[in-house]
Amino acid sequence: QLVESGGGLVQAGGSLRLSCTASGRGVNEYSTGWVRQAPGKEREFIAGITWAGSGGITHYAESVKYRFTISRDNVKNTVYLQMNSMIPEDTAIYSCAATKTYLASTETAYHIWGQGTQVTVTS
Repeated sequence: QLVESGGGLVQAGGSLRLSCTASGRGVNEYSTGWVRQAPGKEREFIAGITWAGSGGITHYAESVKYRFTISRDNVKNTVYLQMNSMIPEDTAIYSCAATKTYLASTETAYHIWGQGTQVTVTS
């Protein structure tokens, strides 16, 4: 089970950091990603990082590249999503997800999901 934390309300131009942890075996053994769903829109993959020990390769959707950073703390068994220069279009429910696929850039590649955390960006 994955658990997200760190969501909330932020003004445009501000920052938030989301965290993803897991019970049991943790996230180190999985490639982990963040997927968001805005009201009335389909789910969108935004960032992913390969499993611990594989180099921690990161990849991003164009919509968040250079603004968002995904990282992994292998000691804490936690994956983070640092969100900077946020815009109202970033408002969505953000979910952490895990997969055994090495580079998973679509939400359909993930098979373990958290409940999601709400992020709201005001103008």
